[in-house]
Amino acid sequence: MKVSETQMLIPRRLFLKRGGIALAALGASSLWGPDCLRRMALAADDQSPGAASGKKVFICIFQRGAADGLSMVVPHGDADYYNHRQEIALARPARAAGSEGALDLDGFFGLHPALDAFLPIYKAGHLAPIHACGSPNASRSHFDSQDLMESGVDQDKSVSTGWLNRTLLNCPEDKAARSAGSGQARAKSPFRAVAMTSVIPRTLQGEVDAMAVHDLGNFGISGAQGGGSGGTASGFEGMYENAVGDALHGTGKESFEAISMLKKADPSKYEPAKGVEYPKGMFGHQLMQVAQLVKADMGMEVAFVEMDGWDTHANQGGASGQLAGRLHDFSHGIAALYNDLGDRMADVAILTMSEFGRAARQNGNRGTDHGHATCFFALGGNINGGKVLAQWPGLAPEKLFQDRDLAVTTDFRDVLGEICAKHFGLGDAALAKVFPHYEVDSTKFRGVYKA
Repeated sequence: MKVSETQMLIPRRLFLKRGGIALAALGASSLWGPDCLRRMALAADDQSPGAASGKKVFICIFQRGAADGLSMVVPHGDADYYNHRQEIALARPARAAGSEGALDLDGFFGLHPALDAFLPIYKAGHLAPIHACGSPNASRSHFDSQDLMESGVDQDKSVSTGWLNRTLLNCPEDKAARSAGSGQARAKSPFRAVAMTSVIPRTLQGEVDAMAVHDLGNFGISGAQGGGSGGTASGFEGMYENAVGDALHGTGKESFEAISMLKKADPSKYEPAKGVEYPKGMFGHQLMQVAQLVKADMGMEVAFVEMDGWDTHANQGGASGQLAGRLHDFSHGIAALYNDLGDRMADVAILTMSEFGRAARQNGNRGTDHGHATCFFALGGNINGGKVLAQWPGLAPEKLFQDRDLAVTTDFRDVLGEICAKHFGLGDAALAKVFPHYEVDSTKFRGVYKA
């Protein structure tokens, strides 16, 4: 995105080093330039909100802090699980266990009871836990492991772009447009890749433009959150006028006429589908706004949401407690998103992931320390759900990674690679660009997508 020197009135902090536009609430002086507005106007002309597009959407949810896969999807059929966690283990599914017991999935695995909102989706065949999944890298550093996983590598810290950005860069339809050689390719929607964060996450950093929008209520197209008659005109447009000045009013006003179509996405007026209630808090709020962007048909292909609070070193709890509270909001938020999108889930895939899991044994503080493998969740109409996808390594002492952790038997890149191949349509050559230093082999896919 280029802006002339005379137009360079927007602070450079908005333009991130690796491509992307940070649109968090940075104050009244932090606004877009006219070039970005013209792109938004073109997108508005291309696509009217509310018209079903049928375009595939991928939603990535990152659990930052190393989520305990052994508590999320409990291997209640593995006796060593109970040997390692005498105080925080989830009881085996049984009538006597009541609400304290795991929710049985297949006679061996069970959901944490706080993940009860996932059970109907699992039974409908639209949710698949992917267990014993993670990176072969043995680091237990949150920062390093998140950075590497979001880059799509296991060791090479020189890879500065994100796997999802490279996926968008190598989508077949985009490559075809670039190689056509007849004029400029049709502009993509500025909402193509959206992170519900304050800055662009590593996952979406790269050549493809992405936007960080921590809250649509502070995002100019949507008007004043919580009511008020001013809306966009008194908020975003007013700040734009102050930033750009009289000389550019013509360009700005023309852009706003087209952008007015996007006001239909006003968060203050959005109502989820009947019977859908998102959990209170920022995570539920952001998932609701993802649903809003999907339904508004503004060309969004990728959304990124993160949830922290998973670093449970002390007082983790079992069926209730610290971890259970996070899991409740996690599952009920995602289930609300799933139900809110309804039939649109036929074209939507959701993947949850975390940098690593927790140690197999509880520690002296009734918590768990940093581990290795964890559990991902995949949801969607095309997900091969209703089963736990895993090559279970076992929790016997001799089976543990470094004598302490659940071993990784599914490389996270095999999960992401299957998404790239079957959701985005990438071929072998493109997969090699998305995952450098790793040969994506379809024989290693876990069958996350239906054949």
